[in-house]
Amino acid sequence: MSTVRLTTAQALVRAMQAQFVEIDGEEQPMFAGVWAIFGHGNVAGLGEALYGARDSLPTLRAHNEQAMVHAAIAFAKTARRKRMMACTTSIGPGALNMVTAAAVAHVNRLPVLLLPGDVFADRKPDPVLQQIEDFGDGTVSANDCFRPVSRYFDRLTRPEQLVPAFQRAIAVLTDPAECGPVTLALCQDVQAQAWDFPQSLFERRVHRPRRTRPDLGELGAAIAALRGARRPLAVAGGGVLYSGAEQRLADFCAAHGVPVAETQAGKSAIADDHALNLGAIGVTGTEAANDAAREADVVLAVGTRLQDFTSGSNALFAADAIIIGLNTQAFDAAKHGALPLVGDARTGLDEVAAGLGGWTADPGWTARVQGARISWRRFADGVLDAAPSEGTRPTDAQVVGAVLRGAAASDIVVCAAGGLPGELHKLWRAGQPGGYHLEYGFSCMGYEIAGGLGAKMAAPEREVIVMVGDGSYMMMNSELATACAFGLRLIVVLLDNHGYGCIDRLQRSTGCPSFNNLWQAAPSYVNLPAIDFAAHAAAQGAHAVKAGDLGVLAEAIAAARDREGPSVVVIDTDPAHTTGAGGAWWDVAVPELSELDTVRAARSRYLAARAAQV
Repeated sequence: MSTVRLTTAQALVRAMQAQFVEIDGEEQPMFAGVWAIFGHGNVAGLGEALYGARDSLPTLRAHNEQAMVHAAIAFAKTARRKRMMACTTSIGPGALNMVTAAAVAHVNRLPVLLLPGDVFADRKPDPVLQQIEDFGDGTVSANDCFRPVSRYFDRLTRPEQLVPAFQRAIAVLTDPAECGPVTLALCQDVQAQAWDFPQSLFERRVHRPRRTRPDLGELGAAIAALRGARRPLAVAGGGVLYSGAEQRLADFCAAHGVPVAETQAGKSAIADDHALNLGAIGVTGTEAANDAAREADVVLAVGTRLQDFTSGSNALFAADAIIIGLNTQAFDAAKHGALPLVGDARTGLDEVAAGLGGWTADPGWTARVQGARISWRRFADGVLDAAPSEGTRPTDAQVVGAVLRGAAASDIVVCAAGGLPGELHKLWRAGQPGGYHLEYGFSCMGYEIAGGLGAKMAAPEREVIVMVGDGSYMMMNSELATACAFGLRLIVVLLDNHGYGCIDRLQRSTGCPSFNNLWQAAPSYVNLPAIDFAAHAAAQGAHAVKAGDLGVLAEAIAAARDREGPSVVVIDTDPAHTTGAGGAWWDVAVPELSELDTVRAARSRYLAARAAQV
């Protein structure tokens, strides 16, 4: 067997360089780069190896470990899970800062390779700086926190362990069903140790998407259920985009008269102007989509994990509705008692369509939902075009309208948490597939700017508009400086509602008075500083302005499209108002006992709503 003597870190980097992916007939490196914040746990071993590969495997410097993983996740999402990035940190706090972002990747089924440094395998210098010591288990380190948020976890305590560990890592990262974060914890002494690695580990390998065909028995059951349907509904999830099945779904719905609704991850998978696209579904859904969901007798869920925001906390679909789960992952395909149809979305839709032949839904149903779609869009036009009342701040929806009017079809809007995802899900009209980029699986505050950075790196030809609230901006904004350093154009629209407006509304809806969410309702504050977000963004290198009204906002966004580097436009918004129409119930437990009449009333409403859960 031919071998090459390398350090473990050098072998890992060389093996990464050998991985390629075929996209539209063109072979590209699978790993687009390695985000790195160096410390004593990785600078000597992996840092030296990355230096040697700097011309072919870029090393990217970030300012925050969690944020750099967010950027890597956003890159993978924008690249439809075909290309990805790796992230490396030192041991201890640097590694633990990545855990939250690992959970984001895990929930959203997105590939990222995490390479945290670890303790010494030989334990001679224990305890080293930043080492976690378990009083009862000598094998534990801080990196064990990655176990529940990794699809595959391994700790390399000997150089030769890299061979099977790397092979397993690549298998998971490229598997449509198992896809998610992989953690290879690298003991810092092992990174530097040399071994005779097999040459086969470094042979060029080209990965192509696996398209699993459905089981014939499951396929037959799904076709029979649809043939028996009079009021079918399709639900488009993120898996439609990852499979490249957008056109297949559009053609399927048009051929069979099946309306379609979109999850947060699936929005933009079907054209906004498709006659059967009812828009967003669930808690943040449109009236057209949710009314159809309540009446549907068969629901074809394509590439969605049917989380509570989609299913209205399992109270949206009719109790006797048949759900068909078309998904690459059996775990997701069988949720909510669904008929599982395990397979690739594109292949699965092709085979279901072939089995249905000329079958169509009841024409009356199709016509009725099309009418509901028109009514909703007419209402949404009014919301998006509305102007603030005299002397009031604009609402989130009015800001969305101003941004949307200046957007191009190819733009990508990025957001993550708070009230904005609800307004965007209902109201944003994506022009092209992938134009709607929301992290709403984990709803992680702080994802937005880093996510915009990753999306721009994956699609430099498209404009990226980041919409972020002041709460998320305060939590994590450091990668704005990274975007400036890279010279990447991001358009950041920062909506300042002076606190956590979304949670304040949720708090009040459960009967509790406003408490500890908005600046003025925080009981421990003795001073409320007037934060100048524009000045803060400018201090990081961005071009930044404060917009006094929607007209100035629109002008600033238009100017940003012609300016190099990031631009930030700040606008004050109303924390209390949100679009009331549309939406479905969300299960947020209300206290069973309270001295507040408002809470007791909310509890009664809560119990009545919970009775609809199936």
